[in-house]
Amino acid sequence: MAGNFSFDQLKKAVSNGEIDTVLACIVDMQGRLAGKRFLAQYFVDSAHDETHGCNYLLAADIDMEPVPGYKAASWSKGYGDFVMKPDLSTVRRVPWLEKTALVICDVLDHHTHDDLPHSPRAMLKKQVKRLSERGYIGYFASELEFYLFSETYDSARKKHWQGLDTASPYIGDYQIGITTKEEGVMRRLRNEMEAAGIPIENSKGEWGPGQEEINVRYAEALDMADRHVILKNGAKEIAESEGKAISFMAKYNYGLAGNSSHIHNSLWSADGKTPLFYDKKADWMLSTLGQQWAAGQLKYAKEFTWFLAPYINSYKRFQAGTFAPTKIMWSEDNRTAGFRLCGEGTKGIRMECRIGGADLNPYLAFAALIAAGLAGIDEKLELQKPFVGDAYQASRLPEIPKTLRDATETLAKSKMLKQAFGEDVLEHYVHTARWEQFEYDRRITDWELHRGFERY
Repeated sequence: MAGNFSFDQLKKAVSNGEIDTVLACIVDMQGRLAGKRFLAQYFVDSAHDETHGCNYLLAADIDMEPVPGYKAASWSKGYGDFVMKPDLSTVRRVPWLEKTALVICDVLDHHTHDDLPHSPRAMLKKQVKRLSERGYIGYFASELEFYLFSETYDSARKKHWQGLDTASPYIGDYQIGITTKEEGVMRRLRNEMEAAGIPIENSKGEWGPGQEEINVRYAEALDMADRHVILKNGAKEIAESEGKAISFMAKYNYGLAGNSSHIHNSLWSADGKTPLFYDKKADWMLSTLGQQWAAGQLKYAKEFTWFLAPYINSYKRFQAGTFAPTKIMWSEDNRTAGFRLCGEGTKGIRMECRIGGADLNPYLAFAALIAAGLAGIDEKLELQKPFVGDAYQASRLPEIPKTLRDATETLAKSKMLKQAFGEDVLEHYVHTARWEQFEYDRRITDWELHRGFERY
């Protein structure tokens, strides 16, 4: 867990006037940064120890509507405070904001000062601790895709999100000439994230007009999740400062490719030096440990799909022939698969989960993948043989849940996740999923109006 700025360096930067604002941020259930902007001197004098926030922040939907029915926070309990405890190892400069630093906070119970169990960061920390107790480090990397628009968020809103101008007019997957037109935002994004302590490997055009992919170097799971949420927040802020807009919706347009967040994951020794998935003598050069880990993720994929696809829109992305998976199986370097083996024959061998969309919360997604992987190890599961061919056309393969409703009910029945996360924590997120479905079910969509206003 590391930013690029120690607390002592922050204090020095504040004293000499280089930093005058500190963002103290938690991560909400939707994977967004939420928190306070501190006068920097006040933060280094006292608020670095702790501050407070309303506990409805982890019991509200994406519209910031307090959702009834949660055990953890409600009107009947008065929506009290929780503690926001800055993790000072995450302090970093924010190059795209003037004289600003940022720190990620853990969310603690107001009375006991223990991690709040349903906080996304606490959920991932719990699973990382389970790895550590066995002598493992989980290395993760999430690839983020998004659409870049030659629109502002205001202009897109005025157009009712329809007929938007993308940064490029046609698909430019890997095409340098097209992506040069997008460099005003993308160059800043690469360089300023690097300066913020988030090492960027590369960016590239993706399989949609104006669609981009950016790759962050792998890291320990908690550090990678921190990088992921800061990158998403910063990408929007940088784009807006350039008069552009970015969308991480899983499927913003029926006729265009969706936005994914593929998650690469592997286990290494506690000192981070020895890859535990690499075995030259094993099938696919994937160690027994690696095979059990992958088998666990395959077995429980339906149960944790909601953590990779948390919204109604998320399921619109799972369409055949779009590079988004529809089936739960694994394959060797096959982009029609739900899980793909990467780095075969090298120390970097790892599983890539291709199910998640760019709308996922990385803390929840990583935690679920770890829990499933550990279940596979504990159950000594045997990894099935890899699928070969076009998975879209293979009718007998198990399918990814097709709707939020399906994924929610599968989530609710998961004994594995209940044991890994705790019954109350799992119930909290099942309630979140059911609220999202309830909100959608009672709304009138543009599609319904178009089809039915005159013709019904």
